[in-house]
Amino acid sequence: MNLKQIYSALFLILFFYGNGTVFAQEETIKNDSLPIVQLELQKKTIQLVDTIVVKETSGDFTSNSIHTNTRDTLIFDLQDNQIAREADSLWIKELYNNERFEEVYGSIVNQEYEPVEYKELSTEVLKQRLEELNARTPFNVEYNASLESVIKHYLKNRRRTMGSLIALSDYYFPMFEQELDKHNLPLEIKYLAVVESALDPVAQSRVGAKGLWQFMFATGKMYGLEVNSYVDERADPEMATEAASKYLKSLYGSFNDWDLALAAYNSGPGNVSKAIRRSGGETNYWKIRKKLPRETAGYVPAFLATMYIFEYAEEHGFKSTGPRHHQIATDTIQVKRLITLKQVAEVVNLPIEEVQFLNPSYKVGIIPYIKDKNYSLRLPVDKIGIFVANEEAIYVHVEEEIKKLEKPLPTYIEQPDRIRYRVRSGDYLGKIAERYGVGVSQIKKWNGLKSNNLKVGQRLTIYPRKPFAAKNETSVAKTTTKNNVKIYTVKNGDSLWSISQKFPGVTVQKIKNWNDISSNHLKPGMKLKVSKG
Repeated sequence: MNLKQIYSALFLILFFYGNGTVFAQEETIKNDSLPIVQLELQKKTIQLVDTIVVKETSGDFTSNSIHTNTRDTLIFDLQDNQIAREADSLWIKELYNNERFEEVYGSIVNQEYEPVEYKELSTEVLKQRLEELNARTPFNVEYNASLESVIKHYLKNRRRTMGSLIALSDYYFPMFEQELDKHNLPLEIKYLAVVESALDPVAQSRVGAKGLWQFMFATGKMYGLEVNSYVDERADPEMATEAASKYLKSLYGSFNDWDLALAAYNSGPGNVSKAIRRSGGETNYWKIRKKLPRETAGYVPAFLATMYIFEYAEEHGFKSTGPRHHQIATDTIQVKRLITLKQVAEVVNLPIEEVQFLNPSYKVGIIPYIKDKNYSLRLPVDKIGIFVANEEAIYVHVEEEIKKLEKPLPTYIEQPDRIRYRVRSGDYLGKIAERYGVGVSQIKKWNGLKSNNLKVGQRLTIYPRKPFAAKNETSVAKTTTKNNVKIYTVKNGDSLWSISQKFPGVTVQKIKNWNDISSNHLKPGMKLKVSKG
């Protein structure tokens, strides 16, 4: 190994095990001792940047000089190695793969517990490994036929998905473990996010739960996760992980059993308490399991099966090809003006998909600036440096661009914790649930309703999940008709399921068939047939 390689290795060690951020503190900084690894210079002429970065090479060493000049309009933009950047882009696409979430969610709800033939794992070996796993975790990892069925089903029929999840875990698990350790929680809880969201940061369930940890609107609010017109902090990986840690700690305090705490995380502590009563006071999850909702009955087995496969991944031929560090090396800056993610991508020269991935909590691609609220922008560390050095000039540029827009940006609306809704003639639970982005079962639970019948004038308590009009008018799905076929234009926040609910007799599968699509991913502005024609 030559001297340059030694310095390169030292630099990487300092970067990944330090705080990952180096900022220029003076007008001019000269660094002749450490090379800059895998960076290229690209000259870009725009009229809003005042930084010049000059790269000088001499012998085995590379030096950087950073000069600032407010009169200069040139930027020499530090660029990541192109191959590495393309690899990150591929990971981002994989992380946003909603089909993986649908598969995981569906497997829990529809899990069958019939014996599965899988010769590569004998019952005797499985019993031995579960006993070993049980000894090193606070969860009750005891062998039973149902758990064996789930494990072998995953290994036999879901190898591709489990392989992807194991690779993706390298991306999030370090952050999960850090937060869980801070709250003195079992590190194995990190596997819960695999079961909850398939490690999809913007996953959204059919009943409105969202994010890596699948928070419902009301529960997220309870644990400090804000939701308004612009922001949904349930989709912020770090904030949601902190909230999940607090919630799980509270649930464990109530039940003093981790299996029951997990069941309560899925279906609510009320359902677990009722199952305990119906089972004559039993507090063993496996003994009260048949008294729990169907999804919860499959939830803990899915968690334990996931834990087993991750812990014995090598024995089953899984090898992670994911990144070995926590997410992309990033840092944050608090915004001082309203700015769109598209504008950020343009001024720091990043793909918009990468900026969106790093900032998933901004629902409509806008970071708002609101008095007494702190909203942050997350970027790779090299791009943060550029943004900080040119911050004021960037904001001037952004304000000028916003003034040129033909259509104004959406107005900020503070989302209330809850509202009181008065039932009107023609209302029914499905219509009200769709209007506020919640589930029918949630409205019934919040209001103690035992049937779907409503009375005109009846008051309902609702914890809205999405922005809504101030008046009590009914929202109507806007469609156009072409050749006797109804065409629906996708709006921000739409899903195939929510669209199907707008039209009687229309299902998700019908929409897919009529439009010849296989993915659940939608983009605002997309045109969809919502009738057969």
